[in-house]
Amino acid sequence: MEYGSIFIETIFGFVMLFILAKLLGKTQIKQLTAFDFISALILGELVGNALYDDQVGVKEVGFAVAIWGALLYITELTTQKFKKTRAILEGRPSMVIHKGIIQREEMRKSKLDMNQLLHLLRSKDVFSVQEVDYAILESDGTVSVLKKSADQQPTRNDFNLPIEQVVLPFMLINDGEPIVDSLKEIGKDEHWLKKELSKQNINSIEEVFYAEYTKENQLLIQSN
Repeated sequence: MEYGSIFIETIFGFVMLFILAKLLGKTQIKQLTAFDFISALILGELVGNALYDDQVGVKEVGFAVAIWGALLYITELTTQKFKKTRAILEGRPSMVIHKGIIQREEMRKSKLDMNQLLHLLRSKDVFSVQEVDYAILESDGTVSVLKKSADQQPTRNDFNLPIEQVVLPFMLINDGEPIVDSLKEIGKDEHWLKKELSKQNINSIEEVFYAEYTKENQLLIQSN
């Protein structure tokens, strides 16, 4: 009965947390603020402790997760409706580099040292502070960078080149399995796919680990 109880509570806790994540939205997962991080820890503790506590059952797990989920949902609604609460509950961005000058006071307030700042800049393909005009430390801990004009990459407009349509690549085969939805999206079928594979001396879809299609480059194939 002990193993059965743990199994049931684990499945129930998983389902509850999955539903809660869906209700709160994808941005809560991607943009992990300090408040969200604490929330994730507490939710994990609520479910984890309940699994090995003989006095706690499915009802208690569901109640605890529901209460905490309601608090998170109310907090989210509050930040959407009352703008002044956003800085307190979600935090606010800090400009750590302004017109090429490092803002030491902002870094101190954000508990950010130079090693951390350089690491964040490198994650944006910036290897020197001299390349940066503005850098903003976001509330989720990432940094947004605006390079100096001399270090910015040129665009097609800079060379007066005609605008080309952006082409989206489609994955047609994943680990030996054809992606039917992608084939429909490009107006093709499995018969066409097999014909294209035969042109590259591949007899079966199962032999292909990955296949990608673009209008410009046609079919890219990587075999198993």
